[in-house]
Amino acid sequence: MSIKSATYTAHAHTTGGRAGGSSRTDDGRLEVKLDTPKAMGGNDGPGTNPEQLFAVGYSACFLGAIKAVARGEKVTVPEDASIDAAVSFGDNANGPGFAIEVELKVSLPGLPREQVEGLVEKAHQICPYSNATRGNVDVTLTVV
Repeated sequence: MSIKSATYTAHAHTTGGRAGGSSRTDDGRLEVKLDTPKAMGGNDGPGTNPEQLFAVGYSACFLGAIKAVARGEKVTVPEDASIDAAVSFGDNANGPGFAIEVELKVSLPGLPREQVEGLVEKAHQICPYSNATRGNVDVTLTVV
């Protein structure tokens, strides 16, 4: 899948990688120190890691996709809508190397469960992260 033309392009610069490195965006709005969790053989330092950044990015984008779908259906998304994202890292079950899997737990308080499930399924079809991961990353969507 590709885009027709870029509406926006984010730029980031990373040095040192996940073990004691750092990343920052070209506009300076985001600057993070990187560290590897102890569970992955790292020092468990105070920095974040790519899996946490992916969880933040995917959940934020997915909530935006839900809101876009809801607007089109004239549904008001509650202000306390939320997504809890879990991104797991481990050995690739389908070959060499490593893989990730994702679970998104979606909460849209006050809306009927069936309506939320419909919004979530439609959002999964338009969210750029969902489109990027489809066929490559196991994604579980749960309505809570």
